[in-house]
Amino acid sequence: MRILLVEDDHMLANTMLTMLRDEHHTIDWLDDGQQALNALTGEHFDLAILDLTLPRLDGLDVLARARDQGTPTPIIILTARPGLNEKLQGLDAGADDYLTKPFAMAELKARIRAVTRRGALAGNQSGTSDLSVGSISLNPDSGQLTIGEQSFNLPRSEAQILHYLMRNPDQVATRRRLEEQLYGWDHGAESNSLEVHIHHLRRRVGKTVIRTIRGVGYLLDSQQAALCGESECP
Repeated sequence: MRILLVEDDHMLANTMLTMLRDEHHTIDWLDDGQQALNALTGEHFDLAILDLTLPRLDGLDVLARARDQGTPTPIIILTARPGLNEKLQGLDAGADDYLTKPFAMAELKARIRAVTRRGALAGNQSGTSDLSVGSISLNPDSGQLTIGEQSFNLPRSEAQILHYLMRNPDQVATRRRLEEQLYGWDHGAESNSLEVHIHHLRRRVGKTVIRTIRGVGYLLDSQQAALCGESECP
């Protein structure tokens, strides 16, 4: 899962970065409100953790403006402001949860699980967290891929790539966007690592399901995904 952390306390942020990366999340960190708004409205994140007292733009303004621009990213406010009015303002502005400092890391982890689980349930009428395109189904939490009656446990990197492609079927995902899902802004990758992951995924879902858009990136073809079933995918 790709998480945006917005926190201007560098000591706390570094502690949180270590904790969240230990949970195998991809983390991007900002300490400025305006930069946070730009990131939320211009990038894809699975979750954001947002402080309120920030340079240039207050966190409540970041939240309200992001929601006004249609940003659907689940957002947890994490702040030293304990007052009820601030909490109500945050929730009314579109926050999914509100946690005050000081806090226990175990509680933050639980809040993250709860918020992402609610989002998955809201987006899936069947009441499960699985994401499906055609006959291909993926559980983003466990990385379990199901095709017809066959199931596979995908490595984290492959599950993240497939998750993004399945959330945006028939839309081109650029190389840059897919690499950001894996490594964030600050962690580069070997030049051919994305191709290696795509190659492994194609061995599972079929060569024609994940199409290469030459010079741009990749696309998950929903029509080809619908042809997958008990027999081998095309």
